[in-house]
Amino acid sequence: MIIDTSISELVRSLLARRGMVEDADIAAFLSPDYEAHTHAPELLNDMRAAVARILSAMENNERIAVYADYDCDGIPGAAILSDFFAKINYTNIEVYLPHRDREGYGFHTDAITEISNGGVKLIITVDVGTVAREGCAFARSLGIDVIVTDHHEIIGERPSCLALVNPKIPPYPFPGLCGAAVAFKLAQALLAEGKNRKLKNFISIPDGWEKWLLDLVAIATVADMVPLIEENRALVHWGLKVLRKSTRHGIRALCAKLRLRQSEISEDDIGFSIAPRINAASRMDEPELAFRLLVTTDRNEAERLVARLEELNSMRKVAVASIVKVAKRTVRTRFRSDDRIVVLGSPEWKPALLGLAANSIMENRGGVVCLWGRDANGRIKGSCRSDGSISVVELFSKASDALIEFGGHHASGGFTVSYERVHTLHESLTSASLLTAKSDVSDNAKYDASISLADIGGPLFEEIFRLAPFGIGNPKPVFLISPIIVSSVRRFGRDNNHAEILVSCGKTGISMRTFDFFRAPEDFTHLPVQGNNAKILASVVRDTFRGGIALRLLDVLASSAR
Repeated sequence: MIIDTSISELVRSLLARRGMVEDADIAAFLSPDYEAHTHAPELLNDMRAAVARILSAMENNERIAVYADYDCDGIPGAAILSDFFAKINYTNIEVYLPHRDREGYGFHTDAITEISNGGVKLIITVDVGTVAREGCAFARSLGIDVIVTDHHEIIGERPSCLALVNPKIPPYPFPGLCGAAVAFKLAQALLAEGKNRKLKNFISIPDGWEKWLLDLVAIATVADMVPLIEENRALVHWGLKVLRKSTRHGIRALCAKLRLRQSEISEDDIGFSIAPRINAASRMDEPELAFRLLVTTDRNEAERLVARLEELNSMRKVAVASIVKVAKRTVRTRFRSDDRIVVLGSPEWKPALLGLAANSIMENRGGVVCLWGRDANGRIKGSCRSDGSISVVELFSKASDALIEFGGHHASGGFTVSYERVHTLHESLTSASLLTAKSDVSDNAKYDASISLADIGGPLFEEIFRLAPFGIGNPKPVFLISPIIVSSVRRFGRDNNHAEILVSCGKTGISMRTFDFFRAPEDFTHLPVQGNNAKILASVVRDTFRGGIALRLLDVLASSAR
């Protein structure tokens, strides 16, 4: 094999830390091939049965409902299927998005009843349904077939649905797909079979048209924080290319509003700008706005929707910041720094906002953070985030007696708990954590390489970003940067709840902006004081707001730290 001599020693060392030392593995990682590195949709469990039932429904003009979760995985997934049905000119469909606060996550019998009253005979779920035994049984009793497309963990008995399409069921080679990616696989399989049967409205569709749906797959994959490795890396790599060229009026209007250069959109732009706006719709009780934004063919409507989403996101930011402020203060007084499980809440907190708040606190202190609030129906519901040291879904399984219902992934999850058990939930989860397998997160406290401010510039930046897209399973490289002088320290944001530190090198005079969100200067290991020497742990990022390069600050260390 010919070795790529253009790969620097830094990149090779970063790849080695990710377990890639063989040239073939390195080549596949740096240059994902869509055809070679994605899997056939037919390998997914029950895919053939799902395709056959949907094509039969279309042949008989049965009404079909797409029932999707309300987050930035389910909504893009619903948009994928909506685009597919629009492409083949099948109009006898509807999309149902549950209300986050009134209904919550899940496949609900009340919603199924409403859908049934509209004459629906087939429901296709997106990002929900794997554990919906009651919902699937109820639909079946009404004479409705259910095709579940989902990616959540399989816990207990499978639901009695016509098809359960989930990558976590063998023999599918890669279990890490998000919900929207599974929906994409379904659309892909439907198009292939429709063409194979030479069905009307299929044969005229150009081969490979479905790749234009990869923009939505990329958005959902990044937003849902599934591992950006193997097949997901290929899907996001090519999805970003599509996103940069997307003709969707909603995407173009959103980029214009947020002053994003569409031709340069990165996974960071998805994670920090696009996904929060889509999620804000459901968090602030208007999920259909986000769906309409992704599927609208009207430029004026797109601009109106973007304006409204921006309003909702601003409201969301204020509400989350308020929760984080109170929660952080409570954590400092109620929990020790070495407590691995944090549980707190308030009946005044809106459950839809707690995932964001829990993540902010978790990033600050590590461990597992669970926050609870009260929904519109008076139920105590919460969200949980983990630094990876403990699997959230496994933790919940070990503490299932304390919970009414739960679900989630390794790093995140949601739960419902009774009034009687909420005040002992911390004890229950702490006890369960002792029975839960621990993951090695020692790398969280380490860095990938030691550099100086003088090393940071165009060449290094381009070298680092050969490893993009970054995310779970492929984190941004962390650098120990020294020696530095703290030139200035300030807070920014509407509530002064973000930290910005200007650092400089005494020898070269080079200075650079560092920042982090929802962090105060006193939250770092070493308090940054203007004029003092220090070391920092940081990642190199594009400065979206000011242009050029900046440092996303992870920690400040004393200059003598090693």
